[in-house]
Amino acid sequence: MITAEEYELLRSDELRQAIAAARGRDPLEVALDGAVPHARLVATQVKYLARAERKLPTYAAAQCILPPRAFEQASSEATAAHKRIAGDTVLDLTCGLGVDALYLARHFRRVVALERDPLLARITADNLSRMGVANIEVVNCSAEEFLDRRGLHFDWVYADPDRRSAEGRKQVRLEACSPDIVALKPAIDRIAPRLCLKNSPLFDVDEALRLFPGSRVEVVSSGDECKEVMVYADGLGPLLTATALGAGSFSARPGAAAPEAPAFDPARYRWLVVPDVALQKARLTRLHLAGKADCWSDRGFGFAEEEPHGVIGRVLPVERIEPYDPKRLKHELKGRGLELLKRDFPLPAEELMRRLGTRPGADLRMAFTKIGNDFWAIRLK
Repeated sequence: MITAEEYELLRSDELRQAIAAARGRDPLEVALDGAVPHARLVATQVKYLARAERKLPTYAAAQCILPPRAFEQASSEATAAHKRIAGDTVLDLTCGLGVDALYLARHFRRVVALERDPLLARITADNLSRMGVANIEVVNCSAEEFLDRRGLHFDWVYADPDRRSAEGRKQVRLEACSPDIVALKPAIDRIAPRLCLKNSPLFDVDEALRLFPGSRVEVVSSGDECKEVMVYADGLGPLLTATALGAGSFSARPGAAAPEAPAFDPARYRWLVVPDVALQKARLTRLHLAGKADCWSDRGFGFAEEEPHGVIGRVLPVERIEPYDPKRLKHELKGRGLELLKRDFPLPAEELMRRLGTRPGADLRMAFTKIGNDFWAIRLK
């Protein structure tokens, strides 16, 4: 974390100009440059501003102050922009660097954002000012203390709890995060009719529905990587949604039954569907692929005779499908570069490559899966 003294230095014209002049340079080179004032501090900002150009482009463009830990814990602007709430007023219980608040401010007249760390609260308010945002009030206060105040009313409460323990361990259980939203839910209900909650990508969708009955639960991915599990406790559920940013969304009621797939006949299929990870996490793969491809598990691949369209995921042409025979495959593939895909297969990718005698590469592409009690190798064109 940046110290108070370093923060004051970073606000000075001298260091702002030094950072602007050093952007685009190698941070290590900057840190060793004797002509740069407070070179290591400047180098750290140059490093994180370069990373922010992809993750937080608005912050990078305004040359905001980026404390390393707050930057690492912050939402990306792409996921922050996807939050599906709007109204007159919203309370952000867990402001941090203010990325979610920045995008909430585009859909609410007034945002009150709480940050319990006094220095981070100052930095965030400073950054929002640099970005020209005027409808966010950053309050240096804990969620517990603020919710004890009288006369509060908001349209929504938003929360992205800190998922690290005091020792730095990652927490998955919501009750172990800070603040404890489960314990605070009665206080939240007193001041707002709706809660939007961001959870770890490891958070279980069934647990979300158990803790917040009648809610909408959305799994959000980007680049086939699960980014967050959102809970919208607004009384409009229960509903499960899988969203791949830039690729589409699919929704269904929890417990909706997918049609039974036929007996697996490897000779029939000419196309392999690699469902987006959001579908897997939300357990919506089979429902989404119904009528487009045959699928036997929400964790597995889809298989189609004709090229399917409108699927959230990749569609790859199949050369042939054969039983998984590691000895025969190793004899044939040993030493070759392999692009490996696997779904619902018991071996880690590294172990599978070791058993096949292959290495990462582009000589050929294969997929591996389990259907029923049988294991299959799919050669892709």
